[in-house]
Amino acid sequence: MRHAIVTGASSGIGEAIAQRLLRDGWRVTGLSRRVPDEQHANYTHRSIDLLDAAALPAALEGLEPTALVHAAGVMRAAMLGELQAEIGALLWRLHVDVAAQLADALVPRMQAGGRVLLVGSRAAGGSAGRSQYAATKAAVVGLARSWAAELAPRGITVNVIAPGVTDTPMLRDPARAHHQPRTPPIGRYIAPAEVAALAAFLLGEEAAAITGQQIMICGGASL
Repeated sequence: MRHAIVTGASSGIGEAIAQRLLRDGWRVTGLSRRVPDEQHANYTHRSIDLLDAAALPAALEGLEPTALVHAAGVMRAAMLGELQAEIGALLWRLHVDVAAQLADALVPRMQAGGRVLLVGSRAAGGSAGRSQYAATKAAVVGLARSWAAELAPRGITVNVIAPGVTDTPMLRDPARAHHQPRTPPIGRYIAPAEVAALAAFLLGEEAAAITGQQIMICGGASL
């Protein structure tokens, strides 16, 4: 049975991906602070604060996954004149450093056919008022492309899904109340299930030749 490690599996995009993979017959190990509300026979949870670098190695002990999905993330927005160094450090740690720590520990254990999928953001190309967030998501693309080049000879793919504004609990976070995003041209926000469907494809056998790519789900916002 294929086995995926999914971070942020208790909420939002991470939860949607975990549930989709379980329906598709995967075994899933979720990494997040909170245990998901919905339980499944093939789901195992390891409670972990991903920002605790010292605790992460123990949480990964014994895991030899087919796929790694780093979906955990936060969004913080601020205009110039309001930037906070501690917020920038938090975003970098969770989106970039944690991704690197996970991949460094888990990818050497993967066999040919392994998959690494990072959840990025359409904002990686630049977004007014979201410079610190955008910078970390742009760095995620750099990680993925570098790892893809390194791992292609081993038959392991690395890709980024970059959603536009997605209807998740993070969207309603009080910390971003003054920076509510515009609705995409399709007239609604992206659904987590739509991101999960693309993730399921990229993690499957038919996507074996797709690697080093950032694939957007933007609802027409990039047209």
